[in-house]
Order: sequence, then structure tokens, then C-alpha cells
Amino acid sequence: MAPLFYEAPLEDAHARSVRSVAAHHRSFGKKLAAGFSVAIAAFSIYVLIRTLSGVNLADLQRAIAATGNDQIAWAALLAGVSFLALTGYDALALRQLRVRVPYKTTALASFTSYAISFVLGFPLITAGTVRYWIYSQVGLAASKVASLTIIAGVTFWIGMILVIGAGLAFRSEAISAINHLTPALNMLIGAGLIGGILCYLTWVTVRRRTVRIQGFRLELPGLALSLGQIVLGVVDQCAAAGVLYVLLPQQLHIDFFTFAATYVFGCILGVASNAPGGIGVFEATMLKALPGIAQEPLLASLLLFRAIYYIAPFILALALLGAHEAFRRWKSLREAMDRTEAQVDDLG
Repeated sequence: MAPLFYEAPLEDAHARSVRSVAAHHRSFGKKLAAGFSVAIAAFSIYVLIRTLSGVNLADLQRAIAATGNDQIAWAALLAGVSFLALTGYDALALRQLRVRVPYKTTALASFTSYAISFVLGFPLITAGTVRYWIYSQVGLAASKVASLTIIAGVTFWIGMILVIGAGLAFRSEAISAINHLTPALNMLIGAGLIGGILCYLTWVTVRRRTVRIQGFRLELPGLALSLGQIVLGVVDQCAAAGVLYVLLPQQLHIDFFTFAATYVFGCILGVASNAPGGIGVFEATMLKALPGIAQEPLLASLLLFRAIYYIAPFILALALLGAHEAFRRWKSLREAMDRTEAQVDDLG
């Protein structure tokens, strides 16, 4: 009986050892990711400071003033298209979760969560908090909101990967002048990214789509909804890239396809840096990546892009959230007053 007495503690010790090693690996991975983010942010800030040191403020002001009203109008329209596509992210996620929510609620939750998280950063926290605040009012549980946020994130990344993959594959020579890689290597990387998307589509078509993320069980969309995710993701990324593209000076000779891939790459670096809205990182990338243009006009375009695509939606989102909360409280007050009046009438 003695061996049986000691067997269970030995198994417990082994299990504890395995958990300890796994926890150590996760901790090391988090530290490595944090170090990588800090390195990207620090290098980008260094590049941005060096670039800005040679900028003439008078020329910058003239470049901003030279931006036409038609350019600003087109930029605002394309920003609207991008945020409209973002509302589709939530709509598709809700369909996957088999939950019915009025579109006006979906649009409010999606627009405000993205507009706020784009400026404040940390989208899983900021966007998730705004979504939960709004969706919980129509009965969605926290687990459903978490699933929705993850599925919407998948849509976002699918669009980014496909745009940059297509750009590398079909504009390999033009992009090689930007990233200084050989056209063959750019084409190979692009083909690999597109191949990864095709593998993902095959997987969600022929296999069970249930995955676990830190113990959280999630069912990914099937083929039909995944194709919808791809369309929405590409529309969103191309429209967002178009906002900056139409604001660029006319002398910039770069086709939109190549520019969109460059734009998405700058966004990816911004996301990897964990800087709010990728600020500094995105600008440094675009200032160094776009050839054949003076720094002042390009910086003017970047500043206007920030104002139109980030600041204006952020202010509008705050106003909408304030109006939504005021209307909700007024509605609750009216209902309470109606109940009181009904009780008085009953007593009378």
C-alpha cells in the first residue's frame, strides 16, 4: 500500500511543475512582447524627432493652407465609409453569435468603441468597455460581448493581412523601393500572406471552428461570414488609406494599391507599439516610406489625416455617448413618473 500512498502527491508535484513552466513561458512571452513594443515606439520616436527637426514651420503652415476643400471633403467621405464598414464588423459578429440587436444600437456601439479606442489605444480594454456599456443595456452578457470583440478583431486583421499581402504580391517592385527588399522576396511574402488567408478559409470550411483563448471557448465564423469579414476588412482598410491618400500633395507619384499596402504596414507597426492610435510610430513610418516628396507637405497631410480620421470621430463619439446616456436617463425618469402617476390615480 505504500507506493499507492505516495503516488498521488508525486502526480500533484508533476502537475504543479508543468503549470509552473507554462506560467514561466507565458510570462517570458509577455515580457518579450512588451520589450518589442517599447523598441518599436522608441525607434519610431527617434526617427520622428530627427525628421521634425528639419521641418520648417512656415512651410508646414503653408502646406496645410494649400490643402483644397475638395480634398478635405473626399477625406471626410472616405472616413465615413471606413467607419460604416466598421459597424459591419459588429453586425457580422452578432450574426455569428446568433444574437439579434437593432442596427442603431450596433452602429452606436461599434462607432463609439472604435473611435475611442483609436485615440486612447489598448482596444481590448477601451473598445470592450464601451461595447459592454451599450450592449449590456439590451441584454448581452459579458461573455457575448467578449466573443463579439474577438470576432470583430479577427475581421480587422484579416483585412489588414489581405491588403498588405496583395500589395506585396502584385506591387512587389514598387514596394521594394520603399522597404528595400528584393521584388522576389516581396512577392514571396505577399504570396505567403494570401496563402495564409486561403488556409484559414479552408479551415473554417472543413473543420470545427471552436478555439480556446486563455480558457475562453469561441466558435469562429464559417465560410460565408468569413468571406463577408474579408470584404468588410478590405473596404475598411482601403477607405482609411484613401483618407490619407486624397490629402497627399499632388506631386506624390505612387499608385493607390502600393500606397494602401504601405499604409497598412504603418498601422501594423502602430498597433505593435501599443501607442495610442499608433501616434508617432505611424507618422515616422509614412514619413520615411513615401519617397519623392518634401517633409512639410507630407507632415501637413498626416496632421489633417489625424484630425479627420481620429480627432473628429473621437469628439463625435463622446457627444453620442453623452446624448445616449442623457436620453436613457430621461427615459427612465419618464417611466418612473408614469408609474407614480398611475399609482396616484389608483389611490384616487
